[in-house]
Amino acid sequence: MPNFASALKEEIVRLARKELRSETEKLKKASTAYRSEIAALKRRVAALEKQLVQVSRKSAVKGTPTDVTKVRFSAKGLAAHRQRLGLSAADLGALLGVSAQSIYLWEAGKSKPRQQQLAAISAMRKMGKREALAQLSSLAV
Repeated sequence: MPNFASALKEEIVRLARKELRSETEKLKKASTAYRSEIAALKRRVAALEKQLVQVSRKSAVKGTPTDVTKVRFSAKGLAAHRQRLGLSAADLGALLGVSAQSIYLWEAGKSKPRQQQLAAISAMRKMGKREALAQLSSLAV
């Protein structure tokens, strides 16, 4: 009788392994498919991010007016205009969207503003004292 019991036990173990193997094969195939889909999605995201960077660079270049390149910058002129408006470097920086340190460096001639900032400086040159103070108070609120 022990031979029959051991033979039955071995057959049950064999059938159980066979069933498990077939189930795990399905899971392995699904896992492999999911991994390949994830890899394809990652490649697609990377390509789209590259396109986004390229488009944003092109739009940034197109967004700058052509007359901005004709704007002349003078450190002394900026300092004189700031004093005429009665603004501190921090206030002028707030109007232009830069830090007070940038204003100090521009006025000292140690650095020059970028194209975007040149556009803001040219717009600021057209402002009077009242308009500058009004804009500054609207920024503070």
